[in-house]
Amino acid sequence: MSPVGIKRSGFVVVLYLLLTFASGVAVGGLGFWMYTTRSVSANNGRTSPDEYRRKYMAEMESRLKLSPEQITKLSTILDASRALFREVADKHKPEFDAIQHHQTAQVNGILNETQRAEYTKIQQEREQRRKNFSRGR
Repeated sequence: MSPVGIKRSGFVVVLYLLLTFASGVAVGGLGFWMYTTRSVSANNGRTSPDEYRRKYMAEMESRLKLSPEQITKLSTILDASRALFREVADKHKPEFDAIQHHQTAQVNGILNETQRAEYTKIQQEREQRRKNFSRGR
């Protein structure tokens, strides 16, 4: 093989190594970016009741081809249903609270002191998330 052929093959080898290294850097950078960025979730938390209602109304209007009068009546029906759901929820809240307190007491009964402290923090965090969510209603 001539010296030019050796130089050329050496150049090709170096070029392939550089391309391999560059592609590794690109793939690693992309992987790191995908790992560190927050993904968009279709269900990041829950949909607020108002947002759910807007989507429901839009779907009903478009798929059923509702007239303006029907849209108004549907809105009235949804308002009445929401009031009834809240009434039932308020009526049964003491029962739900009693069940929750019973569960908390049972869980605390199986935990040691360190775990109980962490469990209390978990409950406080969940309560704060619940309050933040219910403000969106």
